[in-house]
Amino acid sequence: MVTVATLLLLRHGRTTANADGGLAGRQPVELDETGRTQAAAAGERLRGLPLSTVVTSPLIRCRQTLELALPDASPVVEEGLIECGYGSWEGQPLKKLAKDPLWPVVQQHPSAVVFPEGEAMAAMAARAVAAVRSWDARVTAEHGPEALWLACSHGDVIKAIVADALGVHLDLFQRIVADPASVTVIRYTPLRPFLVRLNDTGGDLSGLVPPQRKRRRAPRRVDSDAAVGGGAGSAR
Repeated sequence: MVTVATLLLLRHGRTTANADGGLAGRQPVELDETGRTQAAAAGERLRGLPLSTVVTSPLIRCRQTLELALPDASPVVEEGLIECGYGSWEGQPLKKLAKDPLWPVVQQHPSAVVFPEGEAMAAMAARAVAAVRSWDARVTAEHGPEALWLACSHGDVIKAIVADALGVHLDLFQRIVADPASVTVIRYTPLRPFLVRLNDTGGDLSGLVPPQRKRRRAPRRVDSDAAVGGGAGSAR
């Protein structure tokens, strides 16, 4: 397999909205105590990985997650990784939204959904995929094909990126799970992406560090006076 950069997608930790059963959307909700613990635990798993680049959604819950998980990092804000714009649905209880006629469409035919006063799910998927693919190419160019880099984002955004990596239609992305503070790993090769890990919440990540490449042996020096095409006993 061609050596390529490795993307780690980190979902933010649990928020107060997650705990209360609400749809946060782009509201400035913050991590709750459980979310802070999750972020710190993710940091323990990420410790020791030579991350060349860290990018993040601009929303505070992602930035808080990185502050706890990777306190020495200097994340770059990437607008393409922001949560889907749920429009007038934002801030409402999920129990209430589940009674909306649009809800079953969101679950079964998300590629057709445009949230009231908000964003189309297909547009969210397109800009998120474009963002990570662009960053992956940039990281590879700047840090080499063995680089590891991390992007912190949101559940639906990560699920859409995974669906693209698997080559499945957006209408199937609700079958994918991305829990709070989980790590999902993708490698983009010239021919196709590879999903290396999905929704990993406790596994050892050290195996993601690529082994050092073996140095090639220098070619054996050939005497410039050697006879071409024959040994010592060849006819002259």
